[in-house]
Order: sequence, then C-alpha cells, then structure tokens
Amino acid sequence: MDNLPDNQQPTPGGEPAPGNSGPPPQSPTGRNPLALVVVAVVAAGMLYFGLHMAKRPRPHLTQATVAPDFTLESLDGKSMSLSDLRGKAVLLNFWATWCTPCKIEMPWFVELQKQYGAEGLQIVGVAMDDASKEDIAKFAKDMGVNYPILIGKEAVGDQYGGVPALPETFFIGRDGKIVDKILGLKGKGEIEEDIKKALDTGTHQASAADEMQSQNKQ
Repeated sequence: MDNLPDNQQPTPGGEPAPGNSGPPPQSPTGRNPLALVVVAVVAAGMLYFGLHMAKRPRPHLTQATVAPDFTLESLDGKSMSLSDLRGKAVLLNFWATWCTPCKIEMPWFVELQKQYGAEGLQIVGVAMDDASKEDIAKFAKDMGVNYPILIGKEAVGDQYGGVPALPETFFIGRDGKIVDKILGLKGKGEIEEDIKKALDTGTHQASAADEMQSQNKQ
C-alpha cells in the first residue's frame, strides 16, 4: 500500500481514492460555460416573446364597449357565436382545467345559471388550455357544468385583451355591451351583482320603446 502514488492512497473507508478526485475544471469566472449558454438562450427567448406579445393588438375593453363577436366550437361539435345570444345577459368566463380558482367558482356558475336562466342569463365558458376536447368534456361533466363550454383560441383571447390571467369573466348586457369584468377569483355575491346589472340592461330601453310606441298610437 505504501507504494501507491499520493493520489491513489487509501481513503479512510479502505477504498483507493479515484485518480482524478479534484473538482472539474471551470471557466476563469468560476461558472459552467454550458450553463451560461442555456441562460442566454432562455433570456433571448423571453425577450422575443415579450416583444412579440407587445406588438400584438390588445384592445382595451371598458364598460359600454360592444363585446367582440366570435365563433367557437362547443364540446358537442357545434359552432356557437356570441352574437347568437343577443338579447340575453351573458357571463363569459375564460378558464382552464388546471386553474384552481376556476374550480372554485364553477359550482357557483352552475347555481347561478339555474337561478337566473329563466330571466335571460346565459353563462358561457371558454376553455383556454391545451387539454384535449375529451379531457375538457370529462372535467366539465365531473364539475356538473350546465352551460355551454367552448374550445378557446388564442385569437379570441386577444380580442378580449389577451386574457392576462385566469379566470377572467366578462358580463355582457342584453344589448351586447360589456357591463363589467372580473380578473381573478371574486366572491359569489360580487358575481351575482354583476349578473343582475347585465340582466337589467335593455329592460329600461324596452320600457322606453314600449312607451314611445304607445304614445305614437294615440
């Protein structure tokens, strides 16, 4: 054992130490060159993505703005357009199967659809994730969803400001104009109040039209 070179002397445990027991060579700065390349590529990708997103049109939707129309495929394979629902109050909810807050509010939507459907409310869910139609359908069934679920597209999200976070909900009046919107999770009471606002739109207009028509007959 005494004839072994210094770098092959036994370790305290009894096994010879490997010939190259020192740390791997590093760059003069002490950083792994490959890691620096990976970081640079990731940073460049993030910069490109940021610039690309910044150049894309992002309409600023406010109250009284007419909600952008769209046509999307529903889970049953039929096409559905927002304009088909003109005359109804619409709760338009952008969500995803992986979104935890979405799972919290969806049972509320089920209850609110039952409660206000007869008054003209129509809730519409737009799934904004990469899950398959089958997975989305199973998720909706497990959640007991009783309103249409549409397969979302990035272009539709862009029409509504890019949908920066999920869930995002737009409340649209009977006249097709946006009454309010909620970004993120809010309480059921706040959602219900916005539903009532959307249901009230058009009511006063209809009353005024009926009154004018009555006066014209006199």
